[in-house]
Amino acid sequence: MDIKTASALRRLRLVSAPEAVSFLLLLVCSVLKRTTDFNAVPVMGMIHGVLFILYVIFWLDAWNRTKWGLGTAALYFVLSVLPTGGFFADRKLKRAAESAVIASRARKEGIVNA
Repeated sequence: MDIKTASALRRLRLVSAPEAVSFLLLLVCSVLKRTTDFNAVPVMGMIHGVLFILYVIFWLDAWNRTKWGLGTAALYFVLSVLPTGGFFADRKLKRAAESAVIASRARKEGIVNA
């Protein structure tokens, strides 16, 4: 994995958890708006919208650089629209990055799986 691909995955990981948190907070604010006089939906909506747009931009960049198949790319997109999906995306991306680093080190040291 080259440095640009690793950076693209890192950016996607960095935005996935905050996007998921903002989605959950937006849901809470929506419930509070309907049950109390508290209305933070416009603010949380804007924050979540910006984070979601960043997620999609970083997702497209990661898809382009990693050459994911359609299924993998679709999975990461679907995780972005589920309330807690960003947490799962972060965990999957972390595992994938660790595996890529291990494989890269093995190639550098000349270790080949038999």
